[in-house]
Amino acid sequence: MRTREEKYQAFQALHHRPEVFIIPNPWSAGSAKILTALGFEALATTSAGYAFDAGLPDSPLALTREAILANAQSIVEATDLPVSADLQNGFGPAPAACAETVRLASQAGLAGGSIEDSSGESDEPIYDFQLAVERVAAAAEAAHATHFLLTARAENFLCGHPDLGDTIRRLQAFAEAGADVLYAPGLPGLEAIREICASVSKPVNVLMGLKGATYSVEQLAAAGVKRISVGGSLARAALGAFIRAAREIKEAGTFTYAQDAIPHADASGYMRSKVP
Repeated sequence: MRTREEKYQAFQALHHRPEVFIIPNPWSAGSAKILTALGFEALATTSAGYAFDAGLPDSPLALTREAILANAQSIVEATDLPVSADLQNGFGPAPAACAETVRLASQAGLAGGSIEDSSGESDEPIYDFQLAVERVAAAAEAAHATHFLLTARAENFLCGHPDLGDTIRRLQAFAEAGADVLYAPGLPGLEAIREICASVSKPVNVLMGLKGATYSVEQLAAAGVKRISVGGSLARAALGAFIRAAREIKEAGTFTYAQDAIPHADASGYMRSKVP
């Protein structure tokens, strides 16, 4: 079993090798075991996937830091891979809250995590620029003191502010403030992705799995992307299959969905697999 320091070093190395890598998002220990067995090199938690599994909306107002970190720790304990956590907005507007969240995430065994500049408030969904930078700076200081890879997220495109110029300005400032990885989810197309990658000096994470245009790993690598995540889309795909099967039972009175279900023995095999 690798130590947290060894996982951190392995995670850091992935960001500095020439090739792009995929970091899929499990929402539970079981889904983490499956992704590990399928051969991925690192994992990232998803607040959306966890929220849906817990019967909650994906909202900073509904999810507590304690619950998010408990879910993340269950995933850490299910795999020998480096795990990065979706730490939402750091669970508080103050820079000190972000720093404390990073320290607690490190103690939970995580190799990294992301802090976003979304406030969760409908009237002002994005933190003021200066405050957003101060929050990343505080999180970065805590991260570097504990060997924790910090991803800074600019949430404009998910919060109704499709301003690419401001997004680039924020990412550049986050990099200057000490973020190790930069991330702007929901970008409108490959050209915007290419422009962001060309405008910053730190590794860039791009989100796939949203509806609309999708790009191959090869296309994203050519655009300059270093890391590809899928957010809550794997959890939503699982829920989609669940709903289709339930509707077939309720509305058609048939059970053909079982033809596409994973065999019981295979599912048990994944869950019996031990952390190396």
